[in-house]
Amino acid sequence: MAEEKKEPWLNYLALTTIIFAVAATLSTFKGGGYSTRSMLSQEQASNKWAYFQSKSLKLYIYETQKDVLELDTKGMKKEDPSVKDAYQSKISEYEKSIKRYDKEKADIKKDAEHFEILRDDAQTHSQAFGMAVIFLQISILLSSIAALIKRKYLWIIGIGVGSVGLVYFINGFLLFL
Repeated sequence: MAEEKKEPWLNYLALTTIIFAVAATLSTFKGGGYSTRSMLSQEQASNKWAYFQSKSLKLYIYETQKDVLELDTKGMKKEDPSVKDAYQSKISEYEKSIKRYDKEKADIKKDAEHFEILRDDAQTHSQAFGMAVIFLQISILLSSIAALIKRKYLWIIGIGVGSVGLVYFINGFLLFL
């Protein structure tokens, strides 16, 4: 039996296919990690916004109660100072609570917006890795077909497509696109 002569470019095809396969695997791994981070950040942001809403409701209650007490004191007779002092004391307590809730809301809003920034950043990384996987898988497919039917032009097309995938892979880390 005569041995079939192996063409030298097939060695390079195997090497580039391995490089693309490793990059695709790492892209899948990193993309999944960023996707998970995105979902967790979204969940934390949603929790913070729900907490913000609960603080807003409590703030509204205190503001309403303060307004009611202020209106009540305006209608009081001048000859009842002890009751009026009790009303003023309660109004002062409500004002302190209103200030506290305003500050808490500002802090919660800041935290929620921070989680939204983390979510958006993770989504951007994840999308880049996702694009890398697409192009790298197509490249691996073209290289495999090229090896099977021994068509060098398919491998060259695969290298082009794989190069685009490598650019997206690097972009997944650096976000330069």
